[in-house]
Formats: sequence, structure tokens, C-alpha cells
Amino acid sequence: MNYFELFEIPIQLQVDPQALKSKFMQLSRQYHPDFFTHDTPEVQEEALQKSALLNKAWKAFQQPEELIAYVLELKGLLAENEKYQLNADFLMEMMEINEAITELNEGQLPTVKRRIDQLQEDIYSPVQDIITRYQDGHTSAADLLKVKEYYFQKKYLDRIRTSLVAL
Repeated sequence: MNYFELFEIPIQLQVDPQALKSKFMQLSRQYHPDFFTHDTPEVQEEALQKSALLNKAWKAFQQPEELIAYVLELKGLLAENEKYQLNADFLMEMMEINEAITELNEGQLPTVKRRIDQLQEDIYSPVQDIITRYQDGHTSAADLLKVKEYYFQKKYLDRIRTSLVAL
């Protein structure tokens, strides 16, 4: 059973947080292991497994990048610990940003942060419509591969943002 089946919703790249919260609360009550203490060990184990799956799904649904990764994995387009080759233009931009960070003085930090924010917008823009309008079975594999490229670019930018926090 995948996360979407558990929540009885279609596979999607964005979820409605309000509807999801309501369903999570309902399923939490339904599968809470404390309600199965008088059942057979098999039933208790099944409830425990569903409760654990529910919590993992809830966590994934709360993190947009984690949800994208999960859907890409479901579609067979992303492997665990995959080493993805980003395009050369993006990598050149990252090299320039990393050099700017290395040579950074206090007054330049806001400029570098703005550059990263702009780049984030630039990489999201081409996939925004795909992500918001995704329909399982209707969205092409080519569009999902664009989302995959975005996913890895976003991960790279997030690592850079994290390194800036330490400065």
C-alpha cells in the first residue's frame, strides 16, 4: 500500500493540507495501536505497520520535495541514493555561486542570497504548472523528468542555503 492509497487520494505532486490533516486525524484514530491491544498478535502487528506507514506518509506530505521524490520513486523515475547528473549550465552557475561564497565579505551576503532566490524561481517556473496540475496517468514521462531535474537542482540549492546559515 502506498501513501496515496492509505489516504484514499489520487497520486499528486501537491496535496491539500486541510483535507490531508482531516484524513490524517481520522486514520490516526482508526489505526492507533492502543485500540488493538485485545486483538490477535497478527492484527496488532498490522495496526502497528499501518500506523507507522501513516506517520511516514504524513511526514512526506508535509515536505514538498519529499513528496516529489516519493511520486518519482512510485513512477520508477527515481532510485534511492541516485547519483543524478545535473546539466552543465546549472553546474556552472553553482560553481560561480560557490566561488562568490568563498570570496564573500559581509556586504555581499544579501546579494548572494538574492541570486540564489532568483535561481530558485528560475528553476521552479518551468515545472510549476506540471507540479500543480499533475494528474496520474495523464502527465507525460517527459514532464516528470523535468520535475526530476528540478528536484535535484532544488536539493543542490538547499545545500548551498544551509552552508550560508553557518556564515
